[in-house]
Amino acid sequence: MAAIHTLPDLLISQIAAGEVVERPAAVLKELLENALDAAAKQIDVDVAAGGVKRVRVVDDGSGIARDELPLALARHATSKIRVPGDLEAIATLGFRGEALASIASVARVALVSRAAGAPHAWRIEVEGGSGSPVAPAALAGGTSVTVEELFFNTPARRKFLRTDATEWGHCDEAFRRIALAHPHVGFTLHHNARAHYRLAPGARETRIAAILGDAFAAQAARIDVAAGDAALAGVAVRPAYAARGGGQYVFVNGRFVRDRVLAHALREAYRDVLHHDRQPAYALWLTLDPRRVDVNVHPQKTEVRFRDSGAIHEFVRRAVERALAATAAGQPAVSAAAALGATALASAEAPRAVGSASAVAWSEAAQPRSGGSGPRATPPGVPQASRQASLAIDAAEPSAFYARLFGERTSDVAAPAEGEADAAHPLGFALAQLHGVYILAQNRHGLVLVDMHAAHERIVYERLKRAADGGLPTQPLLVPATFTAEPLEVATAEAHGAALDALGFALSTLGPTTLAVRGVPAPLTDADPVTLARAVLHDIREFGGTQALAARRDELLATMACHGAVRANRLLALPEMNALLREMEATERGGQCNHGRPTWYQLSLADLDRLFLRGR
Repeated sequence: MAAIHTLPDLLISQIAAGEVVERPAAVLKELLENALDAAAKQIDVDVAAGGVKRVRVVDDGSGIARDELPLALARHATSKIRVPGDLEAIATLGFRGEALASIASVARVALVSRAAGAPHAWRIEVEGGSGSPVAPAALAGGTSVTVEELFFNTPARRKFLRTDATEWGHCDEAFRRIALAHPHVGFTLHHNARAHYRLAPGARETRIAAILGDAFAAQAARIDVAAGDAALAGVAVRPAYAARGGGQYVFVNGRFVRDRVLAHALREAYRDVLHHDRQPAYALWLTLDPRRVDVNVHPQKTEVRFRDSGAIHEFVRRAVERALAATAAGQPAVSAAAALGATALASAEAPRAVGSASAVAWSEAAQPRSGGSGPRATPPGVPQASRQASLAIDAAEPSAFYARLFGERTSDVAAPAEGEADAAHPLGFALAQLHGVYILAQNRHGLVLVDMHAAHERIVYERLKRAADGGLPTQPLLVPATFTAEPLEVATAEAHGAALDALGFALSTLGPTTLAVRGVPAPLTDADPVTLARAVLHDIREFGGTQALAARRDELLATMACHGAVRANRLLALPEMNALLREMEATERGGQCNHGRPTWYQLSLADLDRLFLRGR
C-alpha cells in the first residue's frame, strides 16, 4: 500500500477544477459572477472558438488593489466571507474563493485591474498555476480577466470537450442566464469577433424580450407577488403557447438554479392547464432572506436547499397558478393563425376590409333582426336539423338543461341587440354550430372557434372543485341506475364508500356482480350515471388509499367533469351556445380543458383577409 502524503497545491487546484471548470461555459459563468459581485454596471464578454481558445470578461466594477492581485488567484482566498457565520446568509454569487485558482491551474490567465482611486491598473499573469510578478498596465477602471487555451496542460480533460459549436452553445446559454438574472446591468457578447448581444440596462420585461424573444414576453402572464420576506416576480408563458421544449429560468436571489422543489411547484402550477406533450416555460425571480436558503450545496452553485422548502413550494405554486388562472375575459386571445403556423396566414399583413359588402351581409345576418323573430341566415354545410333549431329559438329561452347547469347566469345568454358593443364579451356571440363539435362566434376582432366539449369540461371541472371544498352535494336519482359490475368494481365501491360519499355519489351493492347508482353529484345530474360511476370507480381503484385519494382529488374531479360535460354531436340552440360563451368568460383557466387542450381560438379579420388574398 502506498504511503499517505500531502498533495501538491497545483494538483489540488486541478482536482478542484474538475468540479468547478467542467467546460468553457463554467469559466464564463464564474467570471461573470465575480464581475457582478464587484458591482459592475457594464460587462463585456469576448469568446473565441467556443471559449476553448479564449474567454475574456471586462467589467467596470470596483476593481482589485495591487497587493491583492496574487491573492485573487490563490486557493481559498476571497473577500466575500470571513467567519463561519457568513455561510448562513450568503448574499454574493461567488464566495468559495477557488474559481480563479482552479481556472488558472488549467489555463493561461491574465488578470488586469484598477481599483477605485488608483493612479493606474496592475497586471498579473498565470500559466498552469505558475504566476508572474505584478506589473503596471493600462485600464480605465474595473477588471479584465482573459482565460486562454483551456486545459492546455491537461490533455485528457481537453479530449472531453465537444466541438467549438457545441461549446459556444453552452457559453451562450450561460451568458443568457446571467444577463436575464441581472437586467439592471448592461452586457455585450462577441464570439469570433461577431457581436451577438448588446443589452442595455433596463426593466426586467425589456430584458426578457431581448433574451427570450418578443413572442415569449407577449404570450406570458405577469407575476408579481410578495408574502413576508419572500417575493416572486417574472413571467410564465400561457399554456396555449407552451412548446415541446420551452425555456425554463428560475433565479433565487439573482442566481440561476435547478431546484427540485421549485421545479415540482411549477409543474403543479401548470398541471391543470398544460397538455401532456408540452413543457412549461417561464422566467421567474424568487427573492428571499439569504438565511432561508443554503447555496453552499454544490460546487457549481446551481443547486440550493431551502430552510422551509414546503412553504416555498406552496408560495411559488400558488403564485404561478393564480397568474395562469385568468378567465377568457382577462387574458389575450389565442391566435389560430399563430397556433397553426399556416403559410397563408404568415404572409405580409393585408389591409382590413371590414366594410366590404360580404362582411356586412354576414354580420347583419348573424345578428337578431329588429322584429326579434325573423329568419336567420345559416352558412352552407350546416345540417338541416341545425338550421331548423336556429330558426326555432330566435326568441326562445335557454333549454331546461342549461337553466339547471348555469343557474343564475341564464339571464346572460341572449344575443345582444343590434349594434351592442361586445367589449365585455371577448368571445363574442354565437353564429352557428359546426358538425356538432365546434361553436362559431363573432366578436369585434373576427371569428371565434370554440370546442364546446372542451370548454364545457373546464367549466364543470372548476365548479366541481369549488363545490368539493365543502363536500359535493348528492342529487338522489328518482329511479336508481343498476348495472352489471366487475368484481373489482364491487370491491372498490364497498371499500371506499366514504370517498364516494365525499364526491357526491350514492352507490349500493345489490349482488356480487350488481351495483346501483342511487345518487350522483348535484352539478352532474345530466350525465349518464352508470358511465360516470364506472369512470370514478376506475380512478379510485387506480389511486387507492385514503391519502392517495385526497392527493388525487382533482384527477377524480377531472374525470367526473369529462363525463359530465356536453358531448360532441349534441345540437345546441343559439341561446345555449351563448350561455356557454358567457360561462367561459367567467371561468378561471377557461382557455384550456382539464387535459390542457385549447378550448378556443381567434381568427382575426386580418387573418381572414390574408387567407382570401384581400387587398392584393
